[in-house]
Amino acid sequence: MPLREVRLGTARGELAALRGGTPGGPKLLCLHGWLDNAASFLPLAPHLAGFDLVALDLPGHGASEHRAPGYDYAFVDWVHDALDAMDALGWDRADWLGHSMGGAIASSVAAAAPARVRRLALIEALGPVAADAQGAGSRLRDAVAARRALAARPPRVIPDLDTAVAARLAASRMTPEAARLIVERNLRRVEGGYAWRSDPRLTLPSHLRLTEDTVQAILRGIEAPVLVIAADPSPPYFTPAVRAARLACLADARVEVIAGGHHLHMEQAGRVAAPLLDFLRG
Repeated sequence: MPLREVRLGTARGELAALRGGTPGGPKLLCLHGWLDNAASFLPLAPHLAGFDLVALDLPGHGASEHRAPGYDYAFVDWVHDALDAMDALGWDRADWLGHSMGGAIASSVAAAAPARVRRLALIEALGPVAADAQGAGSRLRDAVAARRALAARPPRVIPDLDTAVAARLAASRMTPEAARLIVERNLRRVEGGYAWRSDPRLTLPSHLRLTEDTVQAILRGIEAPVLVIAADPSPPYFTPAVRAARLACLADARVEVIAGGHHLHMEQAGRVAAPLLDFLRG
C-alpha cells in the first residue's frame, strides 16, 4: 500500500504526514531528522507494511505549517508537537521510530510521557545533542544575535530539481537517491523555479543545550524497551563512548551497529529493517 498524504489539525498549526501500511495494524509513528521530512522513511516503508505507519513532517519541515511569526523552534516544543500528532490521530499508545533529531525527540517523549510509548526504535540518536555548560554564555549570545539579525527576504529561487539536490548533497553526506527523496518533498514552485519549503528559522543556532549529565538523567525516565541502530563511522556528537554511557542509563536496551552513513535507513533500508522488525515484533 503506497503512503498517502494526511493532514493533522493541532492547536499550534496543521501538520502534514505520510500514512500507509496496514489499517488496524500496530501503530508506528516515525519522526525524521533535522531539515529532512517524512519522505526520509519512504525506503523503509515497504519493510514495515504490517504496521499502521505515520511518518510526520515536523513543524517547519516538508508540508507542515511553520511556527507563528516571532516564535522559535525550542527543543521542548518538538515533544508537544509529537504528542499533538498522536492526539490528532486518536492514538493513546504507539511504537516510535526516530532518526537523528527525530530520535532525540522520541527519546524525550518516552521519558516525559512513558504511557504513550510501547517500544522505542532510534536510528543515529539516543537523547538530544549535549553541550558543555562552560559554553552556555557564548552560545546564548550567538543565538540571540543570529535570531535578531534574521530578516524577512524573498526566497532563494532554485532553477531545477537537480540544482536543489546538489545543494543538499553539498550540506549532507548521503546518496543522490536519498537526497532527491527529501528534496522533492521540501520544494515549492515559485516564479522562475522552486524555493525551499522548510522554515529558515530552522537553520538558526539553538539558544540552549542540555549538559550530558542532564541528558542522561532524562534518559533514566524511559520505561519502554529501546533499540538503537547506529552507523559506523559515528557522527562526532554521538560517539561510541557517548552512546554506551547513554545506553547504560536504560533498563531495557540493545544496540545494532551498521557500517554506513548517517542516513543508513534510506541507503540500507533492508539491512536496517531486519533488526528493527525483530525488535518491534518482540
